[in-house]
Amino acid sequence: MAQPDFTAAAGLLLGNWSATTRIAALPDAMRPRSRAEGYEAAAAVARQSGSTVAGWKIAATSEAGQKHINVDGPLIGRILQSRLMAAGASVPLGGNIMRVAEAEFAFGFTRDLPPRTLPYSQDEAIDAVGSLHLSIEVPDSRYQDFTKVGAAQLIADTACACWLVLGPAVTMPWRHVNLSEHAVKGARNGKLVAEGTGKAVLGDPRKALTWFVNEASTYCGGVKAGQFVTTGTCIIPMAIEPGDEVSVDYGELGAITCRIA
Repeated sequence: MAQPDFTAAAGLLLGNWSATTRIAALPDAMRPRSRAEGYEAAAAVARQSGSTVAGWKIAATSEAGQKHINVDGPLIGRILQSRLMAAGASVPLGGNIMRVAEAEFAFGFTRDLPPRTLPYSQDEAIDAVGSLHLSIEVPDSRYQDFTKVGAAQLIADTACACWLVLGPAVTMPWRHVNLSEHAVKGARNGKLVAEGTGKAVLGDPRKALTWFVNEASTYCGGVKAGQFVTTGTCIIPMAIEPGDEVSVDYGELGAITCRIA
């Protein structure tokens, strides 16, 4: 079987991303057939985007999230610099079909973690992290029904990345905080609509971080200092509409807000 044309796949996905339009699936000649090929296609998307890769995201870190999109495990995607926003930003919803906001812990890297055969330990992953950040993700898909296309095509489409609101580094000492049990509360227009903890993301954001580091080592060329990774939503995604004010309270770690335009 011929190798799929990932350059063409990237062009098709980016064209739909720019126009906020959808496809049912990638054509057979462009379609990745495995997780590894999905990451090849995603790398082509990043190269053709004209934007640098600011960081990464993990999708489907909860069992409910995996069932929702019909995958058997988490996926990672690249966050483009052109899709990164500061806390308090106005996030355009436009033709977004997912129309949700997610509350996520993010880790900032101060050291490269290059590809290697031996898996990275959790201690090694944490030691490469210099900062903890609060974030709100507003994901989207370039597929008409993202629950049916499968993991390889979802990975090719940057794991449903769209907009990310990333806060500054948390100023209080955070390494002693039990992120697994740490409460996270999401509000829409001042009304509490979702609550959760870090346990939603593979049991602990640090475990999600370690899983990501090893997935990136295997498939994506590793992680670079200066990048970050968001570790998955700690709450059931909040439904949003234009005009909404979204805020997430991370307790002693702080809070983050954005407006949906």
